[in-house]
Amino acid sequence: MNKKVLLFAMLVAAASTVQAKVRLPHLVSDNMVIQQQTDVRLWGWAKPGKKVTATVSWSDQQASAKADKEGRWLLTVKSPKASYEPLSITFDDGDGKVSINNVLAGEVWVCAGQSNMEMPVKGFWGCPVKDYNQTVLDAKNHRGVHSVKIPSIMRMEPQDDADCTWRECSPETVSDFSATGYFFARVMHSALDIPIGLIEANKGGSRVESWLTKENLQKYTSEPTDSAGIVAFKPEYDYQRALLWGNGTFNPILNYTVKGILFYQGCSNVGDPGNQYSERLKLLVEQWRQQFALGEIPFYFVEIAPYHYDDVNATNGALLREQQFRAQQIIPNSSLVCTNDLVYPYETTQIHPTQKQQVGERLAYTALARDYGFSQVLYKSSTFKDMTVKDDAIYLHLQDNYHADAPYEQIEGFEVAGEDRVFHPATARHFWQPGNGYWDEAIIVSSPEVKKPVAVRYCFKNFQLGNVKNAGNLPLFPFRTDNW
Repeated sequence: MNKKVLLFAMLVAAASTVQAKVRLPHLVSDNMVIQQQTDVRLWGWAKPGKKVTATVSWSDQQASAKADKEGRWLLTVKSPKASYEPLSITFDDGDGKVSINNVLAGEVWVCAGQSNMEMPVKGFWGCPVKDYNQTVLDAKNHRGVHSVKIPSIMRMEPQDDADCTWRECSPETVSDFSATGYFFARVMHSALDIPIGLIEANKGGSRVESWLTKENLQKYTSEPTDSAGIVAFKPEYDYQRALLWGNGTFNPILNYTVKGILFYQGCSNVGDPGNQYSERLKLLVEQWRQQFALGEIPFYFVEIAPYHYDDVNATNGALLREQQFRAQQIIPNSSLVCTNDLVYPYETTQIHPTQKQQVGERLAYTALARDYGFSQVLYKSSTFKDMTVKDDAIYLHLQDNYHADAPYEQIEGFEVAGEDRVFHPATARHFWQPGNGYWDEAIIVSSPEVKKPVAVRYCFKNFQLGNVKNAGNLPLFPFRTDNW
């Protein structure tokens, strides 16, 4: 055999060996955070019929799976208790070993939605994040927070992998983390003192329909699901197209074992009729829970912030917030974070408000109270309970106020209307009266323009800022008592 033939044979042999090696998705890689103390799924590809064995550094356990006819395999390993100890996992299909290192066990959360979730710590062009420099300098204290950003891509068919890399938090890397996600993780990291992993799978401008499967779109909507129809339906705004973003950006993470989902989305669905948004969001949560196959995992989402939507006094944005509030009532194990106070008066036309820290913190308070045993954390915003009309005033009762409606004076944000259905700005004051073993707490709302009030609204406009807060310093949810 001459030298050229021998060299060619050696190259072919080497190439076949490389191709035969077990292959892992980008998500299963160095620096990943695995969900602690559970059965963690690991997956990848190998030659069809090959047995793949995973060996872990934290115990003597091994787990195996056989690659199917398309080369896919999936196995589970029992993960250890959360810690900062670097772990490793080795995969062997008999033709070569592949190892991943600096793996941490902790809590893993998905960061989904549109641009207000996608918005990084460094902000967008013309849209800064408040206290950026302080956040960067503080990042050295949160190296236990790791994040991976799934590239936002459109695909007609569900994708199994995405070109992504896990990042360890540091002053050099934190600016590219999702701001809302990072501020959530920072509080979780401080409170629990364990690693926190974020999987960022989102796309600016996306609708709730952008993440639904072809089957759900065909069964429950009139959205087109063929490529020509999808493009024709949204010819200019590809970020609003149905199906494609779920296939390209969310499907690659569905094998990952996670704790729960954080969701910030809704602006692109403003104007949806009736109960459409709440029903489709419920459908999406059901879909994701079924696809993750991890049971009724937590779903915590964010109310869209005040924004003009071309008319500050119109109510199309308020109606979407009302749909979000309804969604938390019909989606099991869900909770909505109110953001009515997290926009500055000069941000009327800013779709990306600068105050992202409190958004992430409120999501963290929700998770800590509901899932991690922090029973004294006050995470609920107060909501309208009932009303009574007396003479020329309306007496409002709130729930989840933790017996503290603030401010003490100069309450803002209320309007009242009479039978003519015309709303007028109202004055509001506190009312306390001892009852039969309890104190009657109410807010009295009235207007000199309305002698016989029949309805009240609170911040029920596209852009209206109130100032009512509860003992947790959390804002009252916008509401209306009418259905006009």
